[in-house]
Amino acid sequence: MNITHRQIEVFRAVMVGGHVTRAAEALHTSQPTVSRELARFEQVTGLHLFDRIKGRLRPTPRALALLAEVELSYAGLDRIAATALALREFSQGRLQVAGLPAFGQALLPQAVRHFAQRQPQAGVSITPLESPALELALTEQRFDLGLTEQREAPAACELQRLLTADEVCVLPAAHPLAHRRRLIPADFEGQPFISLAAHDPYRQQVDAVFGQAGVERRLLWETPSAASVCAMVRQGLGLALVNPLTALEFAGDGLAIRPFSVPIAFEVALVLPRWRSEHPLRQDLVLALERAAAEAVERISAIASAGPMPP
Repeated sequence: MNITHRQIEVFRAVMVGGHVTRAAEALHTSQPTVSRELARFEQVTGLHLFDRIKGRLRPTPRALALLAEVELSYAGLDRIAATALALREFSQGRLQVAGLPAFGQALLPQAVRHFAQRQPQAGVSITPLESPALELALTEQRFDLGLTEQREAPAACELQRLLTADEVCVLPAAHPLAHRRRLIPADFEGQPFISLAAHDPYRQQVDAVFGQAGVERRLLWETPSAASVCAMVRQGLGLALVNPLTALEFAGDGLAIRPFSVPIAFEVALVLPRWRSEHPLRQDLVLALERAAAEAVERISAIASAGPMPP
């Protein structure tokens, strides 16, 4: 069948308008043109679509069945048009961001707030991934940018350093050590300690520091994320060392933060895919992340320089 888009358009206009005259007005054409195209459509399809009664058209059951299929096609076109408009305005052209779960709780929320101030119609989709799934997804160019703690770029990506700081001590606000301006390894002797999972690289660095200092902690609790470590500290279960971003999110309300005398580096880097087409607003999000990182560093520095004096 050599059905044309114009014939379908005319058929739909007649069905929706209920009259040839209304269809002609909707299509900005003449009534004879509509009648002619409609007749051709019936001829091409071989279907009797309308009963002509006293100069008016009454759709047959076949016409009603055909209209249902035509409407599905128009709904698809409407969705395509709406999507195209949304992409043009970036309301659905979402930036796809992947990062370690900790960054979805700290750093990214502040960055998205800054980004939204610049681009209120744009969207950001955040996907939390653990290593090595994170690095694999970034290598496969599945995201517009990523956030990692790795010091080397995944394959087919570039690495841009975003934040450098040190791990910090977190302890219950009412703990006697909270009166110290800075904690040293010896302060943890005999203290209940909340650790990250045994395979976590930060856990291994922390254990090495205390091992070299000959300090015996009471290793009662273990949990896989810095957020859950802080939540347990806030419950008064013990002391811990965590990354400063997560610590800042939990500061106050029963949790105190103090610098640690032995530096354990915490680094955050942006990962930018080389072969994925760059989203037009990616640089705006990068700038927002840089601003959020600078604010975090400023807060960390303030804590390091303004802790309580010994009693």
